[in-house]
Amino acid sequence: MRARAFTLIEILVVIAIVAVLAAILLPVLTQAKEASLRTACTSNLKQLGIGMIMYVDDYDSRFPDRCDLKGALLGGYRPWTTWPPSDPRAGWAYVLIQPYLGNEPAYCPSSRAKFAKVVQVEQTTSLAAPLSITNYWMWRFDRMEYPAPLDNFWGKTYEQAIHDLVLANNPQAGIPQGIADLELAVDVYFPKTIPSVPAELKGKSVHAGGRNRLFVDSHVKWLRDPRTN
Repeated sequence: MRARAFTLIEILVVIAIVAVLAAILLPVLTQAKEASLRTACTSNLKQLGIGMIMYVDDYDSRFPDRCDLKGALLGGYRPWTTWPPSDPRAGWAYVLIQPYLGNEPAYCPSSRAKFAKVVQVEQTTSLAAPLSITNYWMWRFDRMEYPAPLDNFWGKTYEQAIHDLVLANNPQAGIPQGIADLELAVDVYFPKTIPSVPAELKGKSVHAGGRNRLFVDSHVKWLRDPRTN
């Protein structure tokens, strides 16, 4: 008896069907992976918020007054000449709240993958070995002037931070009505609309199309940002 084999046309049809299915499924799998990474970043951000609340409760209901610590960490204050014009890196915060968090992760896994070794992003979270890395930004603790600028929270109570931020009229921070409106930390992003952003970073963000924002009451909210890719 003669065995029947596949014809060339049949094999090509099967290959075409597999290619179509792959084209349909790959974006779905990519989105699922991105969602899981975003969830991990959200969880780590919430731990930062909880640690900061516990710190503030132990220190007369005031935010840390340790802008000196920003300059003491490896690399010093703002070791770059391009954007951002200040230093929002958050390594100093983890130095202070580590006793409240134990060994909770201090980084966003997605940021590690996309911004490894980018000087504007990574900062150590200790003054001595072993060194770990954080890659979140805290814009309300981004400068070292004394007394603290109106839009910075160094050493302030919640009420004073809200009052000063309203006076500062910072369009990026908005007009807060309470601590739920005070942004504490955020995923890294490099707006494509700002000329001083390095070309290799322009439009890039940790998560596609926007970023996670942590607020002082420890809730996290997703913000879409058309300035990112």
